[in-house]
Amino acid sequence: MATTAERASPLLAAARRRHDDARRRTVEALRRLEASGAPVTVAAVARAAGVSRTWLYRQHDLLPTIDHLRQRTTTATASKRPSVEQASTDSLHQQLDALRARYSELQAENRQLHEALARKLGARRSPP
Repeated sequence: MATTAERASPLLAAARRRHDDARRRTVEALRRLEASGAPVTVAAVARAAGVSRTWLYRQHDLLPTIDHLRQRTTTATASKRPSVEQASTDSLHQQLDALRARYSELQAENRQLHEALARKLGARRSPP
């Protein structure tokens, strides 16, 4: 009869092969994403490598590389955007003020509609 260690040995070897294959695919995915200039995120790497994000987060030696490439691609993407397309702080504040004003208008309209509905329902329920 085989011992527990003898029975576990092929399972451990298979697990090691799967792990090594996942690492190889992940490194290849990192190289492809970096070469293409695509955004490098944990989700993108996991998708490209065919591994789970959970598995990827457990690979503590790969995370700094992903983070470094993510920052590099984010900076490169941001610097490629023409300054004409970048919203200024003033324009963002104006948009926010406009949205707040519209929100207030919609709240007031909603309140009026609720009150009108309550009056209508109240008129139906009251005895003639």
